[in-house]
Amino acid sequence: MTTPHFILLYVDSPARSAAFYADLLAREPVEVSATFAMFSLENGAMMGLWSRRTVTPAAGAVGGGSELGLPVASADAVDETFADWKARGIAILQRPTELDFGRTFVATDPDGHRLRVFAPGAA
Repeated sequence: MTTPHFILLYVDSPARSAAFYADLLAREPVEVSATFAMFSLENGAMMGLWSRRTVTPAAGAVGGGSELGLPVASADAVDETFADWKARGIAILQRPTELDFGRTFVATDPDGHRLRVFAPGAA
């Protein structure tokens, strides 16, 4: 069996989403077109941003139905990331809180995809 290493998000505007993620991830996309953008992540993982109007076959899903998890090193890093993202005007769904798996907060990208920043075991 193969190991999943490619994330695809369906977006309204690949260019707008690519700019958002370039700023958020502090890296430029490795590919950009009118209908698709792609980022190289850590350990060979890739993230594609595909226009929801051109994906084939058509996808019924819209943003917000899943999450991207972004682990950080500590509870302090969760709070620092929260403050940074809030200052950037990124929409916040959940302020930093302690859950059974650690400290976390949730934001959204321009298409409503949930972005969970968390420090495992930091609770």
